[in-house]
Amino acid sequence: MKMHTYLNYDGNCAEALNFYEKHLGGKIVAMSTYGQMPNAKNLAPEMENKVLHARIVIGDALLMASDMPPGRHQPMRSAYLTLTVDSNEEAERLYALLTDGGEIFMKMEETFFAHRFAMLRDKFGTSWMLIHERPMPAV
Repeated sequence: MKMHTYLNYDGNCAEALNFYEKHLGGKIVAMSTYGQMPNAKNLAPEMENKVLHARIVIGDALLMASDMPPGRHQPMRSAYLTLTVDSNEEAERLYALLTDGGEIFMKMEETFFAHRFAMLRDKFGTSWMLIHERPMPAV
């Protein structure tokens, strides 16, 4: 069994995944549009070029995504994609990148459990946690 995350976007799925591919070192491995599905002639015209299904690999994680029809998208709540990095510099780079046009829930700072930690929602509506962990004592 495998478990993957599936995100829904409000019409900007392709833009978001292209951004993540370029800036997070991801690789889009599949992307199809509503217009490519059988019986596409029955589609609302505004959905023809929207993403029906996409897959992107970021690090060792597979993320799947699509666009929702108009009026059906809900902002992501109470769940975060977490990027764990190996340096303060990489944490700060990602923080600057993902907060540009987004919303900060917890600013980047040092905590008892991390050299750097932040919580935010990017301009595409995806919620992120960024962490450069401190070594924790074994249990």
